[in-house]
Amino acid sequence: MIVMKFGGSSLESAEAVRRVVGIVAARAERRPLIVVSALGKTTDQLLAIAEAAVTGHSQAAAILLSELRDHTSRMAAELASDDAHDDLAGLLDENFEELASLIKGLEVLGELTPRSVGAVSSFGERIASRVFAEALRAAGLDAAHVDAREVVVTDDRHTEAQPLAEPTNRRANELLRPLIEKERIPVLGGFIASNEKGVTTTLGRGGSDLSASLLGAALDAEEVQIWTDVDGVLTADPSIVADAHRLRVLSFAEASELAYFGARVLHPATMAPALEKNIPVKVLNSRRPEIEGTRIVAEPAPSQVLVKSIAYKENITVVDIRSTRMLMAHGFLARIFQIFEEHETAVDMVSTSEVSVSLTVDRAERLGAISARLSEFSTVTLREQQAIVCVVGEGIRYTPGIAAKVFSALDGIPVSMISLGAERLNVGFVVNEKDLEAVVTRLHAAFFSEIDHDVFA
Repeated sequence: MIVMKFGGSSLESAEAVRRVVGIVAARAERRPLIVVSALGKTTDQLLAIAEAAVTGHSQAAAILLSELRDHTSRMAAELASDDAHDDLAGLLDENFEELASLIKGLEVLGELTPRSVGAVSSFGERIASRVFAEALRAAGLDAAHVDAREVVVTDDRHTEAQPLAEPTNRRANELLRPLIEKERIPVLGGFIASNEKGVTTTLGRGGSDLSASLLGAALDAEEVQIWTDVDGVLTADPSIVADAHRLRVLSFAEASELAYFGARVLHPATMAPALEKNIPVKVLNSRRPEIEGTRIVAEPAPSQVLVKSIAYKENITVVDIRSTRMLMAHGFLARIFQIFEEHETAVDMVSTSEVSVSLTVDRAERLGAISARLSEFSTVTLREQQAIVCVVGEGIRYTPGIAAKVFSALDGIPVSMISLGAERLNVGFVVNEKDLEAVVTRLHAAFFSEIDHDVFA
């Protein structure tokens, strides 16, 4: 069996959904399990409604909710069969009435908590999975809707919950495997789950990829397919480099580095469950299903493409921390990272010297509190509007001169931090955001302009 995950861009209209239904139908003999994200931009709309509700703009929230409800109902009416139309309309009404009650509660509360954010955003996948299951049935496929919250189990964190493998594996085999063995097509919403008490949780933005990988690992799938709106993993962001190439094959390690450092095709956590079971992951384009995409495997064949891709993260803040003592005291680093741990703020890159530490974060909302704690024993400077750029490839391990080639391409552009990853798969550095486009363009020209396109496609 295979797992097929379809993102919001693949489900943005009735026409797009019908195209995806055709993709599933063409692979029905492979016994697919379907994971879907919210329809189009539904998640963004839901969060906008919640924000309007808690900031006193109740009328705006009501208008946005009504618009979303009308749009979803029209789309569902186009996709459902005549026999199922009334039942689907009733299910949607129930979901939107529940959502409206939740929004009313937020208006009274006047505050968005992680739990309420998760509860509101969960409706996107809950609704999308219902609509898509009916679209499959309307096309003559034996689809079975399954509430993902009954299958995927997480800890108690809301908006960024961590999956619990053992109960998730057990429930997947109890609830999903019998359907697949009967050649039915289970359809679940990605991103959503529940804790062991049954309270709705969410895996974070992009978490539908993780849902697909988790379920693929639980059911020993032969392949996990991530269907999106690009032809696969590319050598650079095509919005910056128009002639970026599609990569045929990546290693799990390379794909993980690219995802973590900003490549937008995959969620950073996607790789782990598939890697554990050695299940290939394939990235495909729902708008051009004839393209073979990018296959991600544990150990790809040797490639003459030494650097595979250039990834980047924007909106980075560099935190410069200087000890107030002449020499770095024992425990200085431990104190720094303990503070970041207490405030649940991840660090991307670190550079150290005798009396100072520089590090980067991509979530700045807790930096005020963090800086206040750090200032108890150090001086702290924040540099905003920075970007991390990463050159990634297995060949970096074995090929001398890669770093020299990188910095030769960046001649004249200030670089403030440099890092060679522990796995020696990436060379990363920090630049000002205003230089980002020039940096990516120059690096792509340096590493890919002389390679025959047939090597990639």
